[in-house]
This record gives sequence, C-alpha cells and structure tokens, in this order.
Amino acid sequence: MSHNPVRPWRNIERRKSRQIMVGAVPVGGDAPISVQTMTNTDSSDVKATLAQVIAAADAGADIVRVSTPDESSTRALREITRESPVPIVADIHFHYKRAIEAAEAGAACLRINPGNIGSAERVREVVKAAKDHGCSIRIGVNAGSLEKHLLDKYGEPCPDAMVESGLDHIKLLQDNDFHEFKISVKASDVFLAAAAYQQLAEATDAPIHLGITEAGGFVAGAVKSAIGMGNLLWSGIGDTIRVSLSADPVEEVRVGYEILKSLGLRTRGVQIISCPSCARQGFDVIKTVEALEDRLSHIKTPMSLSIIGCVVNGPGEALLTDIGFTGGGAGSGMIYLAGKQSHKMSNAAMIDHIVELVEKRAAEIDAGAQAAVAADL
Repeated sequence: MSHNPVRPWRNIERRKSRQIMVGAVPVGGDAPISVQTMTNTDSSDVKATLAQVIAAADAGADIVRVSTPDESSTRALREITRESPVPIVADIHFHYKRAIEAAEAGAACLRINPGNIGSAERVREVVKAAKDHGCSIRIGVNAGSLEKHLLDKYGEPCPDAMVESGLDHIKLLQDNDFHEFKISVKASDVFLAAAAYQQLAEATDAPIHLGITEAGGFVAGAVKSAIGMGNLLWSGIGDTIRVSLSADPVEEVRVGYEILKSLGLRTRGVQIISCPSCARQGFDVIKTVEALEDRLSHIKTPMSLSIIGCVVNGPGEALLTDIGFTGGGAGSGMIYLAGKQSHKMSNAAMIDHIVELVEKRAAEIDAGAQAAVAADL
C-alpha cells in the first residue's frame, strides 16, 4: 500500500534483541524478521536437496535448514552449501561429530542442543568448530524432547521446564565464550509455546526463532501457526520464523510471509485483498483470485491488489490498494489505480489486464528503487 500514509496504530514495537549473523543474513536487532523452512529430502541426495533449497529461496526463504544425521549427509552438505542461494542451517541431533563436519562443510548455522551432544569436552569441540568456520548456533528446545531431569522436576512439559532447558543450554555456550546463538522453545500446543516464548523473551536478549512445531497439515498447521506466532509477533517477540507444516517446504515459506505481511512486518509480492463469495458478486471472485495468485506468483515487488465482487465494499477497499477491481456492472467493473477510479474493464478481459497492470507497476517501483540507490552512491 505504497500510496497510503503510515498509521501509528498499526506499529509493532519489537523486543530488543542482540543481532547475530546466519551467513549473510542478520537475525535479531533491527534486522527484518527472516523466514525459514526445512528440506524433507534425503540430504545425501545433493540434486534433490538443492532443488528444494532453490525452490524455497525462489518463494522467499531467507534461510533453509537441512538435516545432517550421518556422514553421507555432511559430505553432501559441502556441495549443497556451495551451490545454495541462501544460508544453510545443519540440523544436528546428539552426534557431536556431525556438527563439526557440518561446520567444516560450510553450514552457516548449527541447530543443536549443547546438553544433548555429550561431555563438556565435546561441547568445547563443537564450539571451536563453529568459531573456526564462522557458524552461528540455534539452540532448539522442544516440548516433546525435554531432558529427563526436567520432566522429573516439573512432572510434564511446561513453560518453566522449557525455558530452564533453554537457559541451561545457553550457559553451556556462554561458558565457552560463544555468543553467536539464537534460541527456540517450540511446542505443538499453541498455549504452551506462546507462554514459553513470552517467558524466554524476558529471560534473555538472544535472538528468538519462533515456531509452532508439528502444527499439522496445510490448513490446520497454517491456522495454528498464525494464531501462535501471530500473537507473539504482534507483541514484538520473534526475530526469525519457521512455519512447520506437513506440506511442501515452499508452502511453509508462503504461509510464513503471509503471517508477517498481515502484521506489516515484511512485504514481498502481491497482497490480494478479496471478498468472500456471495450473491452480490458481479463475477466469479474465487476463480479470479485463484488465477491471479498463480499468474502473479513471480512478482516479488511489494504491492496491494483488491478484487471485490460488488460495489458495496469495493470502492472503499480500492482506496487503500495500489490496484483494484470492483465488479457490479453488466459484465464489467471498474479499475482503480492508486485508490482512484481509472477506467472500466470487461470481466472477460479483466484477469489479463490486471496482470499487465501489476507487472507494469512492479517495473515502475523497481526502477524507482534502483534510481534512488544510484542517487545515494
């Protein structure tokens, strides 16, 4: 909504966290909230894994995680990190040697729980590898895999247990003079995750990785993630996010961006404001939006587009969007540009015409941005 003024009641005051680097991507501080996903291929299959990484990056992923459970996967990681367009996080569970191998293979970040990889000496070896190779670390606490002594102490997974686990892991890194870490306290229960993250945010200044783990299939998981992470993001908590879905990693990225876009925390691509189907519609809104989502998926320039089936709410929505189409006429509707009526267009030609308008507007915005950068040089 580039032609609209900033409205103070839409502002979110983000929690103050220190900043670390995941490869070339800053996480925390005043950096944009980054979007992550994870590949689900056999990580030793370089071609298949790279294809997923590239697809996720094309969809907007800033960071991609790759599982590295064995030596064949850490060997493959060397080529994956070399060819990847985005930083790669190596997912490590229990075996400290995999963490060292992943650091040597070019991973930008290691996802570990320091307390789960053995002795203090092994933790020191992993930290040394991370320091030597410029890796950051994500401490990943999960309600489903809390340490036995914490379950004995608290009786069940709870916010106190999860945060205590996280702070214990932080101390292991800090005792080794390592501070390039971020942390997550994930749970599949929205209430548990939200309470744990809120408590964690008060206990540390480390960057926070948000997620509702094992959230479910596409629809259910997207809803749970939006409720859980949306609540936290709205209160200013969260520096990087992953939407965990039983779906294609690209869908995780898409949902992650939609959550951030709905809160004004990131802008990427075309945001379509469209009405629900009802008897007032002057054209098939559902099929039109489906077609436009598909045909405009290549646009990365931030832009808003309203597609409204009738004149009840259409003109008002069009006032707030870069491009709008409002139905209601006999086989035609009104095109709005920058909130103002521009010209009529037939329903039959409307989709092609809107695609042309969006592409033209995106080119204008991009050219203006490039000119502004050149002027500053």
